[in-house]
Amino acid sequence: GLLLEALHSAGYTGALANPLIAPEPAIHKLDSSILKEFIAENYTAPRMVLAASGVEHDVLVSIAEPLLSDLPAVKRPEEPKSVYVGGDYRCQADCQNTHVALAFEVPGGWYEEKTAITVTVLQLMGGGDWFCTGGVGKGLYSRLSLRILSHYHQIESFSAFNHIYNYSGLFGILATTSPDFASKAVDLAAGELLEVATPGNVTQGQLDRAKQAAKCKVLMDLESRAVACEDIGRQVMTYGERKPIEKFLNDVEAITLNDISSTAKNIISTPLTMASWGDVTNVPTYESVSRKFHSK
Repeated sequence: GLLLEALHSAGYTGALANPLIAPEPAIHKLDSSILKEFIAENYTAPRMVLAASGVEHDVLVSIAEPLLSDLPAVKRPEEPKSVYVGGDYRCQADCQNTHVALAFEVPGGWYEEKTAITVTVLQLMGGGDWFCTGGVGKGLYSRLSLRILSHYHQIESFSAFNHIYNYSGLFGILATTSPDFASKAVDLAAGELLEVATPGNVTQGQLDRAKQAAKCKVLMDLESRAVACEDIGRQVMTYGERKPIEKFLNDVEAITLNDISSTAKNIISTPLTMASWGDVTNVPTYESVSRKFHSK
């Protein structure tokens, strides 16, 4: 969580750079008047979506209308801007491991649907996670498990991730490693990101497996009414409607090998964001890692 917070604060200016975990000095400044002002500004009708699953629409309206009809119908404020700039964050801490992340922007966010869906498949293709000899074999056949975790015992975890918002997002690799292997782990992460951006390095079998994983994950998640409810709310807030699940499944199935390499290439052409925490003594400099992606 802290590393992802650091990626956002280093990689963005504006709203997405704001922390989700309040720093201690800010907590001490909170009082009832600040909380009341926040509620007055944000708990307004134009900023709220009521979502539900497992109930008829008319029934929901009949229950909600008398409870919510007196919400302030003020003009919706302009959405705060966020600009991706890239950057570096590192924190030396008393820790036996090194935690490091490399990330790049997903331009357009959810409003660029094809890119966002391709990134979802890319993340599942990369996979990875923790190395363990037992358990359920999560991510066992992903690229990062087969190419990294199975070969380097110094690396405790190595996984692809994405965080996508309306207009932007982050995609990259998170790693936890022994401090003396930190430099090599960063090299491996950079190499894997460059690999998927190069045509011919991803096989059709790997793509098909990732597409099946993406479709299965969504279908299984939506079996939960709570998840379905959240999905309705998120889509209505972003698109103004809930798109049928069949559209997502068809969009995933339509992704090609060229989509994978071209999307990855476009992403890693954006400025690098690095974040590291723990024993960061051997983490390479930001400039040296950035040159791997932007040598010209």
